[in-house]
Order: sequence, then C-alpha cells, then structure tokens
Amino acid sequence: MNMSISITIKNSLKKALNAAGIEAHRFSPSSSKLARLMASLRTFNIDLVIDVGANDGQFSLELRAGGYSGQIVSVEPMTSAHERLSDLSQGDSAWHVHPRCAVGDKTGVIELNIAGNSVSSSVLPMLASHSNAAPESAYRGKETVPLTTLDLILPKYLGQSNAPLLKIDTQGYEWQVLLGAKEMIPKVRGVLMEVSLIPLYEGQHLWQESITHLEAEGFVLWALEPVFIDHSNGRTLQMDALFFRA
Repeated sequence: MNMSISITIKNSLKKALNAAGIEAHRFSPSSSKLARLMASLRTFNIDLVIDVGANDGQFSLELRAGGYSGQIVSVEPMTSAHERLSDLSQGDSAWHVHPRCAVGDKTGVIELNIAGNSVSSSVLPMLASHSNAAPESAYRGKETVPLTTLDLILPKYLGQSNAPLLKIDTQGYEWQVLLGAKEMIPKVRGVLMEVSLIPLYEGQHLWQESITHLEAEGFVLWALEPVFIDHSNGRTLQMDALFFRA
C-alpha cells in the first residue's frame, strides 16, 4: 500500500475514534499507562500486589489484561464491592480476597461514606472540590465496617513473596494506611499510591507529604500518572504515584 494512502487511512480512523470519544495507542511504555506499569513491575520482579481499596477489582483485572500473572491480594471495605470481588476472583487461584475491612492506623470500627460512583467512597467527608468536578461521586449513604492495619494484615501474605508491591487507593485516607504499616513497609519493594494535588476530602494529606514520607522510608519516585481530572477546566486533581526502593 502507498505510504501516503496508509497515513491517510490511519488519520481518518484516528479522527473517527476521537469523535466517538476513543483514543487508541500502541501497547508500549511510550504511549500506554498500563504498558508503563507492566514494564515497571517486570523491572523490579514484582511477584505480589496488595490492592488496598480494591473496589470492584478494576485494578486487578487491568493487571491480568496487561500480562501480570503473579499473586494478588484485594482488600475492600464496602459490602457490595467486596461481594463482586469475591465473584470475580473465582477461578483465579492467584487472586485472594481478604475478609471485608477498611485499613487505617488503628483497629476498631469506622463509618464508610458510600459514593454514587462507588470508587470515590471514603471514610473522610468529601469536599466540594471533588463533588463539583464529579457530581456523580456525591455521597449517597453510610456503612459501618471493621477497621484494621496493614501491620496486622500483611504478615499472612508476605511470607512467600520476594518483591511485593503495595497499591493504596483509599480516597484521601492513604496517609492513615501508611501509618498503620510501620512494621510492614520495610518489607515492601514498591508502592503505588493515589495522591491528591488539592484537598478533595476533609483532613487528607496532599502529594508533597506523601512523597516526602515514602522517600524517608527509602523509596524513590518512579512515575506519575493522572487519574482524576476536572473536565471543565483540565486541571489534574489526583495522580497515581509509583515508588520503588532504590
């Protein structure tokens, strides 16, 4: 095929996909967020992913789609999401769902605010900066859940792992999760954590503090990926920050 014709067809296809709200890329680190993550996991030989705030299992399914075949442990407090996790993990012997609980810096019980879009549910009150950017995320109810720490959860799972990655997506409560992992964090090779650039939940710690905290624990910031954007103005509100031990 003539090169100019090939380019014309590609551009026409790209234009049609963009008009439909779809953007297609090659699956390579230069153009794909998932490919970048997979390359990073391979570089550090990650053999276990602990997914704290797993919701419906979206991240685990993404890992499998990207080619990750190692162990996964999902931790989720919301009853409906935990039930879906349990269903999804059936048939995947390397995917384990921990008993339903929230994770923080102490043990007990706590109230979880249930968001309309599920993924924005948090134990912290939501601020207008979040709900204005995503009206579907407004809270619709509450649920009482058990609260524990990673120092109590992780010993059960880390024994057979040489290179675990801790993924934390707890909607503003990430700082408390880290504080409850003081004994276990030295055993982790990598951390993937959602960080906020502006306050989205009442009392949350922002990105600078999270980076400083993890650097003090011996981690190096490896990558940043936008995950929550205010589509009215293009401002990035939250990012996934990936860290590995130097």
